[in-house]
Amino acid sequence: MKTLGIGIAGARYGARMHLANYAKLSRDIVAVRGVCSRTKESGAALAQEHQIAFATDDYDALLARKDIDAVDICVPPALHHEFAIRAANAGKHIIMEKPLTGYFGTAGDPEPIGLHVPRARMRLGARKNAEAVREAVRRNGVRFCYAENWVYAPPIDKMRRLIAASKGSILELRAEENHSGSNSVFSRDWKSTGGGVLLRMGAHSVGALLHLKQWEGKLRLGKGIRPVWVLGDVADLVHTPASERARQAGAHQWISANPVDVENWANVVIGFDDGSRGNIILSDVGLGGLNTRVTAYMTDGVIKANMTANDAIETYAPDATGFSGEYFTEKLETKAGWNRPSCDEDWFRGFAQEIEDFVGAIRESREPKSGIDLAVECVEVIYAAYQSAESGSRVTL
Repeated sequence: MKTLGIGIAGARYGARMHLANYAKLSRDIVAVRGVCSRTKESGAALAQEHQIAFATDDYDALLARKDIDAVDICVPPALHHEFAIRAANAGKHIIMEKPLTGYFGTAGDPEPIGLHVPRARMRLGARKNAEAVREAVRRNGVRFCYAENWVYAPPIDKMRRLIAASKGSILELRAEENHSGSNSVFSRDWKSTGGGVLLRMGAHSVGALLHLKQWEGKLRLGKGIRPVWVLGDVADLVHTPASERARQAGAHQWISANPVDVENWANVVIGFDDGSRGNIILSDVGLGGLNTRVTAYMTDGVIKANMTANDAIETYAPDATGFSGEYFTEKLETKAGWNRPSCDEDWFRGFAQEIEDFVGAIRESREPKSGIDLAVECVEVIYAAYQSAESGSRVTL
């Protein structure tokens, strides 16, 4: 097999994370051959840092290169569906950061759109974008690799093996993700990100739960177990009387979330067609570093998967500068006191494994473990939850 040529669209956090994990694979297998960014300066800087020969601010120029077989899309979510369709039409395979897409506004929408556009209309728009990507992928015969790292994380992989070893059924899947807020200024506005924590963070939890029930169904029944309804609740907890009271007392300095028209807290219940439930809690107001967990409550056991803090390494420092030169874990506010730094965050959270699977899937002409159907279904479930939160009742899928 020839070396797989990759073009990166984007030059910020997601692009750097993917580049770090391509670098772990042999250059005989995969080579990053181009980068495209919003400005020539940022693209050139990233290309020089990673010894990439070609840098541009013209996406079409990246797509036109014969030595690039697949495009890794790490641009803001509002550009995802457009960039994916253009890549598919150019005959390029696609690797895409979550989420697949969303609703980002149309001409005539009153702004800020998160406060004025009905969620039912948003759901239709998001579904249209998602289905347009799936149609383009299928029509052009390219692979679509959905970068949902929870599917690949070793704790979730072990959870699958334990479920397979059991004879029981999953009655409830419970997922949680929280931290103290996104560092991106774009995360504050619906028109930039397509929603708040429910889309930006919830894509992980929803994707993992949908994947596990689909996998359980194929294992036990020969067909996937599908979501049939959603019940959601969302809130902006930063702009509340409780939050303001703490701010006036000088006790509100660590949470960085400051939304304009998106939520920073969400709770979602998913009903599956076998009668089981999924329960998801998401928050941008959780201190203590990134927390990501999935628990399977089964008829014959309980399995808890923790993808972040674990006690393989523990540190104590009376001063926050004690370990200032070493990375601990994402979103940690301070290195003072007791902490649990991650030994290898990219591996433990599944980033290395997903890149390896994507490269293998494209080179071997097979479907990746996380593909276009999961990406589309995540969008549908999340926007149904937004509609449910607005109406106060279940929404049927």
